[in-house]
Amino acid sequence: MKEISFQKVVAALIDEATPFPAYNLHRFSDLPPVDLKALLKAWPQVSPRRKQTLLEDLEDLAEADTLMCFDDLARALLTDPDGPVRTQAIHLLWENEDEKLIPTFIEILNEDEVTEVRAAAATALGRFVYLGEIEEIPAKALLDVEENLLAATTSAKAVLVRRRALEALGYSSRPEVPPLIEAAYRQKKTDWLASALYAMGRSCDPRWKKQVLSQLHAADEEVRTEAIRAAGELNIDTARPIMLDLLEDEEDGEIRGEIAWALSKIGGEGVRTRLEELLDAEPDDDEAEILEEALENLSFTEDMGRFEMFDFDPDEDEKDDEAAEDDEDR
Repeated sequence: MKEISFQKVVAALIDEATPFPAYNLHRFSDLPPVDLKALLKAWPQVSPRRKQTLLEDLEDLAEADTLMCFDDLARALLTDPDGPVRTQAIHLLWENEDEKLIPTFIEILNEDEVTEVRAAAATALGRFVYLGEIEEIPAKALLDVEENLLAATTSAKAVLVRRRALEALGYSSRPEVPPLIEAAYRQKKTDWLASALYAMGRSCDPRWKKQVLSQLHAADEEVRTEAIRAAGELNIDTARPIMLDLLEDEEDGEIRGEIAWALSKIGGEGVRTRLEELLDAEPDDDEAEILEEALENLSFTEDMGRFEMFDFDPDEDEKDDEAAEDDEDR
């Protein structure tokens, strides 16, 4: 099908009387400057609801197709007068690793008037904490991110912003972070419990094993889901039999998917058999896709386990060689 001009795409976006064609969504990827300028000029004529729907659809498309990139549009909308548009623009930039975004996200975190926008900025900064921990961004940039997130955990008026800042700091190795996670966990409020478990899962710190295991049967679904995810992220072997039992009893399809994915990260006895049994039971398409992805990830986990079996310490290997030579000399 011959593509229509971008002017007609913009006109269709403005036209509230007609549903916007989904096949035009890809036209917003990698927008040439002239098209971006035309879109921004017409943007005030687009209804708030259609703006929100468009940006949500673009986010879904970006998740489904890694070749799609809406960064130029998202950057331009970070200063949009509509709070939900700014929030959604940040969502579209969550995979972006350009450190030039750090000052912008910090400014939004500290100064935006809308709670949801500040919370989204805190979440986006979490990616830069991770990049700093693996030394993909300068230490100075990491320090700026951490200092502002640490301040937000205590000074932000909105609970949602404080929670998102704590979650973002989960990746950090700063000594201030574990006490913050522990304090959030001890509040016993479900929202803070969920955030604490989320941060624990990001930490790669085995100190949280007991807390995570204790919440695998939590009555609150959000808390239980975050505990399941954290058990997978922390590769807690003792969570395996618990989650295999949960897989039998859980009625919520989304939570079953989380359990399957967490088990694929832990691996071990009974996991492959159970996941294959569930797939053979002919689940619906969405659950089948999740199970197939989990089995694929399980293969990766098993391969890594076999590789580690043959891993060796060069220093220890050298010592063994020296010991063997000494034996021969004797």
